[in-house]
Amino acid sequence: MRLLLATMHRRMPWKNGGGETTEIIVSPKHAGLEDFDWRISMAKVGTDGPFSAFAGIDRTLSVIEGEGIALSVAGEPEIVLTTQSQPFGFPGDVAASARLIAGSITDLNVMTRRTAWCHETKRLRLSERQALRCAADVTLILSRSRDLGLVAEAQHCKLGIDDALVLEGPAYLELAPEGEATLFVVELERVV
Repeated sequence: MRLLLATMHRRMPWKNGGGETTEIIVSPKHAGLEDFDWRISMAKVGTDGPFSAFAGIDRTLSVIEGEGIALSVAGEPEIVLTTQSQPFGFPGDVAASARLIAGSITDLNVMTRRTAWCHETKRLRLSERQALRCAADVTLILSRSRDLGLVAEAQHCKLGIDDALVLEGPAYLELAPEGEATLFVVELERVV
């Protein structure tokens, strides 16, 4: 079990130079934008525009702050993503662009190299204790709430906004929010 505090996340420019991303975690540990196996990050989006292309990558996008975006992928009709929407997955190597609905947003971006890893991202809203069984090779819990208590591997911890917990292998979690809580569960599985 690893705790990744929001203050530990690494800031870096977008691949296309159009903004800044906050990298929560990447594998392998010091991988760059061209050689990661998987990567989880957040980005503040302040203008309409194209997404960076990532060859061989599958990605999932979730809006975590703001009014939302209209996402256009591979010339298909726009899909509107808001803080109430389920995460949306698409290939990272097809043309994609975003149009802001009403001002800037912050998104959560999960990317995996499709020849080696796959992923699933879920947004959960809780108001009472809940058990969560994790079966993936790697599971990341990202808190979007101030006080998300949890017990994992017989250890108690509290996550604040944008703090994350990483678990490797099967695990059983007890989630204990103080009031209403929003969190993301990212499950990463090896393909081979």
